[in-house]
Amino acid sequence: MLVVTRKQDESLIISDDIEITILEVAKDKVKIGIKAPKEVKIIRSELKDAKQTNEQSASVSRNAIAELLRSHKQEE
Repeated sequence: MLVVTRKQDESLIISDDIEITILEVAKDKVKIGIKAPKEVKIIRSELKDAKQTNEQSASVSRNAIAELLRSHKQEE
């Protein structure tokens, strides 16, 4: 991980077409702005983690339902 120190209104450039600017620094929060092409997907990490958890839960649920259906058919 690269660690960079920036002050308010300072930026850093990633790959010629992504610019990250520090907009505001408060007590325990930093507000950043990101300029990037529309095709660049930007998502907060906690949303990505939640999506992965939901997908895993859905997969387990589908597998459990399929197994219940199989066992029910075998009982008939």
